[in-house]
Amino acid sequence: MEGKIKELRAQIEELAGKVAQIDELKDVRFKYLSKNGAIPALMKQLGSLSKEERPAAGKIINEFKVWATELFDKKEEELGKKALEMRYIKEAVDVTMPSKKSKAGHLHPVTLVRNELIDAFTGMGFTVFEGPEIEDDFHNFTALNVSADHPARDKQDTFYINDDLLLRTHTSPGQVRAMETMKPPFKIVSPGRVFRCDDDGTHAPMFHQMEGLVIDKNLSLCDLQGLLDTLAKTVFDKDTKTRFRPSFFPFTEPSVEVDVTCCECHGAGCSLCKGTGWIEILGGGVVNRNVIKNCGLDPDEWTGLAFGTGLDRIAMLKYGVNNIHLLYDGDVRILSQFRK
Repeated sequence: MEGKIKELRAQIEELAGKVAQIDELKDVRFKYLSKNGAIPALMKQLGSLSKEERPAAGKIINEFKVWATELFDKKEEELGKKALEMRYIKEAVDVTMPSKKSKAGHLHPVTLVRNELIDAFTGMGFTVFEGPEIEDDFHNFTALNVSADHPARDKQDTFYINDDLLLRTHTSPGQVRAMETMKPPFKIVSPGRVFRCDDDGTHAPMFHQMEGLVIDKNLSLCDLQGLLDTLAKTVFDKDTKTRFRPSFFPFTEPSVEVDVTCCECHGAGCSLCKGTGWIEILGGGVVNRNVIKNCGLDPDEWTGLAFGTGLDRIAMLKYGVNNIHLLYDGDVRILSQFRK
């Protein structure tokens, strides 16, 4: 028995001295101290000894087991400290080295224009009113005096979800919801995404608009022109001029197209404005009496001014972008040029 213990002791010392990883040490420990390991196997041999020899042999085996356990524990502690030291060395940070530089993000050009317009309008006393992107037929068409046979209602022009729900084709439903929920007089702008079945160099299935609405008493086109003239000078420059051209929209009467002096040639005439010196940027007019009535207000008491513009169009004009898809293709070479 003593010879066997001496042999096992030599094996344990040799193997424990060679291991360099804790996982390797666990394998050695398992070989000698597990339930079926070499040391517990010695206990099974006690049955072959006489009653007089068993107590002494059992004591020797227990002392050997304690020795082996302490040896493995000590070795595991040493290997753990060594592994921690190596980890500290590997993960050490040289604080004298220059840091990795990362480019800061910035706002999209359409967002820049949106924020600029919101700043301009809120400075004139407007509040921001955002409506849902999924609208019903009443708010998107009927309440705005758009007849049942109007081309905008055709499925080739509008994304329908079912017979009554659709992706809004303009942000004008925000005007309807504002008149339904707000007490006049008030002034709101309603920015957001809109959707139409249209796709070419200057149009996209998804784009951005901003509608404006003023509800008060005794409003006229003169008030609208003064408002939009101030807006144009804020967005472009102080020398920008505006002009109205007669037009037709179902929800305004009278209706106008609004032009501004070309931001490229300042009215002299160039390829951007096709030599006219003017560029159309929005439409508007006096809110149709039927629309005011459809929204629950008395058209004999209240009048309204409404206008709407494409944020993408203004961004393209302001920043010289000739294709709307450049704004949404995710090309960082394009978008990084708008960093302020």
